[in-house]
Amino acid sequence: MSNVLAERPVAPGRVLARRFGRGIGPLAAGLGLLGWMVNFAGSWIPSFWGDEAASVMSAERPLATLWGELGRIDAVHGAYYVFLHFWISLFGASELSVRFPSTIAVGVAVAGIVVLGDRLINRRVAILAGLVCVVLPRISYMSAEGRSYAMGTAIAVWLTIFFVTLLSRRVTRLLPWIAYGLALALSIYVFFYFVLIGGVHGIALLASPARRVLLRRWFAALGVTVFAAAPILIYGLAQHGQITFLAHRGYATFDRIVIVQWFGNPWLATAGWALIVVGVVALLRSRSEHRVLLIGWLLLPTLALLIGNTFVAPMYTVRYLSFCAPIAALFVAIGIDAVARTLTTVRSLQAAAPVLRTAIPAALVILVAALAAHTDLQQRTPFAKDGGSDFRQVSEVVAANAHPGDAIVFDETTRPSRAPRIGIHLYPTAYVGLADVTLATPYAQLPALWDKADSVGQSSGALASKNTVWDLELAAHGTPANIIELQRLGFTVIREIPVHRTVVYELTRETP
Repeated sequence: MSNVLAERPVAPGRVLARRFGRGIGPLAAGLGLLGWMVNFAGSWIPSFWGDEAASVMSAERPLATLWGELGRIDAVHGAYYVFLHFWISLFGASELSVRFPSTIAVGVAVAGIVVLGDRLINRRVAILAGLVCVVLPRISYMSAEGRSYAMGTAIAVWLTIFFVTLLSRRVTRLLPWIAYGLALALSIYVFFYFVLIGGVHGIALLASPARRVLLRRWFAALGVTVFAAAPILIYGLAQHGQITFLAHRGYATFDRIVIVQWFGNPWLATAGWALIVVGVVALLRSRSEHRVLLIGWLLLPTLALLIGNTFVAPMYTVRYLSFCAPIAALFVAIGIDAVARTLTTVRSLQAAAPVLRTAIPAALVILVAALAAHTDLQQRTPFAKDGGSDFRQVSEVVAANAHPGDAIVFDETTRPSRAPRIGIHLYPTAYVGLADVTLATPYAQLPALWDKADSVGQSSGALASKNTVWDLELAAHGTPANIIELQRLGFTVIREIPVHRTVVYELTRETP
């Protein structure tokens, strides 16, 4: 296989242009804009789901009570919740508004991987990496989600560019390394597991010829990071029990690690991993001084979470590794370029080499985009989130059928992140005028994510004056407990409206 990093002779003027970054800026900005446009399209279509509900509900509560919540749970998302608090106050809490920052962040990440690819590999690979990143399903997924993963991914890419700059230029001045340490701390505040990118950088430095010169500066930066990020590190470790549920959901499976984590479907995963393997081999053969950094970013965070998941505590889920998606795109691009270079050296194809150098990469990028298209489009359907989240559609049914003064009750037997009650906070206008008879304590008055609710039986007094009740239940076999209790109180089911995974029941009783 030919050397993917082999450089052709470059004129002195182009050397200066490359040294000062001229030329890549517009390309990176253009591909970043393309990444935003493609991933913004349809981002508002899927209904909110449980994790986004945690974001929106936390962001909408007063800051004074948000601190209380973060002291008990979700401190690792605190910086994002604070950002979203001010964002929502300006632009509202619709799917379009809440997800818009994530679409912007994806565009920034795409632009960053183009810059990084140009700096560490070559311009052809940089452009290919940007195009692959635009269509990669993991990128598409996080762009349409009101969580911190897209922002953290953008930070991880540009932080790596910053680190590469310090490393390549053998920067020994302390101030830039302090700035790097503060930026790494910021990434950890955005999401706790972004500490792993700092670990990748450290390993890359240890493997670098510059380690003797820069190791002290690295440790100084690390000290700044630990000091600046100490609160989130302490709270994050103290609250590790909040993700013990991962142990019961079997997330660390072959399918999730190999397929879902970056690619979303088996066909794309097969092609993607084949190109990644080619890219890794090409990079190793190139003997690039940055191969440890790039391969480390590709593999080490996943290995770290899997080892921790096996021997320490549950900690693996595909979304936690979203920040590795751009480097996966870069390796796919290296693989594409390596395949093209190798094929153009075949004697029988050399006559067509000038055409093939462009045609082969173009064909492979189109193939990747085609294999990704089904998953990307599926992620923009109304029930795309969390296996069929339908909070918005249920709220629309309630708004179209219920009347002011009616009572409403919710299935409280499911896990909180899927509880139909969440809809009353995500789409409040649909529930105006309805009596939430089972509400005991609103979540905003608690240091917790969710409302505290009583059972229907405990709320019989509040139901005494009601003749119509709406019950929102997750679809299940058998008669829901709420229906049984309401029937005991004299109500009769007169209508059953299946939505998707939720069923809306209308119950009435005759006036005494």
